[in-house]
Parts: sequence; C-alpha cells; structure tokens
Amino acid sequence: MDKPSFDYGVWDDQLARILPGKRLPVGISYVDADGSLIEQQQFFGCVEAVHPREGIRLNLAERRAGEHYNVPPDMRAFRVADPGEYRLRSTGEIVVDPDYTVTFSLNKRRQ
Repeated sequence: MDKPSFDYGVWDDQLARILPGKRLPVGISYVDADGSLIEQQQFFGCVEAVHPREGIRLNLAERRAGEHYNVPPDMRAFRVADPGEYRLRSTGEIVVDPDYTVTFSLNKRRQ
C-alpha cells in the first residue's frame, strides 16, 4: 500500500520534534461539498512518526490496536490537552491524560 502524501497544512518543526511518543485522541468529521456532515470518526493512539508530506503516523490503541493511521501534517489541528478523561463518543473508550487533542474537518471536493 502506498503511503499517503498531503499537499496542504502548516508544518511546525518544533512541534514535530516533540510529537513522537505523545498520546492523543483524534476526531475527524467528513463533510460533503454542501457542508452537510457525512461521517465522524474518533480514535486514539501514540505518535510513531512525523513527516511534512506523509503526515503524522499514529499507532492506534484499544479497539484499534495494531492499526496505523496517518493524520494530515496540519499542525494547527493540534492542541495541548487539559489533564483528565476524554471519552470517545463513538466507542465509549476513555483516554486518560493525553498529551494533545487533534480535530479535523475533511471536505469532499465538488465535482
């Protein structure tokens, strides 16, 4: 399987250097060209690798253990997480004291 290549985003070398090993929940909303919600996904994992073109590779945890996922290299989506429990609505899984949270809204292109 080919690695994804992203052509957008804001890369931050300083953040990229500290991300490996950090735990984070991810929320992704898929939005249709007209702005309507298609689907939402939530999962969490540990940052395994970072690359400005291939994205941030996560080693997923719990129900998705053994899977990997590349989030886009847009560092604007990363927020330092407040201490506490983060419940994934879609699965009920709880992430305790993650390092960062990440949310993306991915838009379907008009054809």
